[in-house]
Amino acid sequence: MVYDFADSRSGLHAREFLGSWSGKLVCDDYSGYKALFERGVIEIGCMAHARRKFHDLYANYRSDIAEEALRHFTALYEIEREARERRLDAYARRQLRQQRSKPIAETLRQWLMRQRGQVPDGSATAKAIEYSLGRWAALIRYLEDGDLPIDNNHIENRIRPVATERSLCTS
Repeated sequence: MVYDFADSRSGLHAREFLGSWSGKLVCDDYSGYKALFERGVIEIGCMAHARRKFHDLYANYRSDIAEEALRHFTALYEIEREARERRLDAYARRQLRQQRSKPIAETLRQWLMRQRGQVPDGSATAKAIEYSLGRWAALIRYLEDGDLPIDNNHIENRIRPVATERSLCTS
């Protein structure tokens, strides 16, 4: 895992830092990464970013749709917690994900598609659903590789003090 601090969120910095590297990049939907994906870097979506959209909806509006979505996300995270507690190797983690997480993820996708047809365009709920569905392929790539994390929370939590300090300095 690597973190490189930059004074801006320019996509140019990401491209210059990574150079000709190719591999799997766990990230949010930041547009600065798009050029990397076009040249072969594999996008791994951050499930926490998708989940957070629904968490915010529930926290702010007590949305029933958000509450149900959170149940699905919680089930996926419970499986990851179990894998950590059991100290599964990558092969066993992939097997667990295939057996238990993949069906939950597919149920969530189908449910999100049904819900999207029932909420107004442009609403906060529609935006949360569209974020997940629009990034679905990237969000579920972790299911196919036991070495991949479900999200990038570990690194984000470690860099949060740096990012917070940066925003305070630029305010």
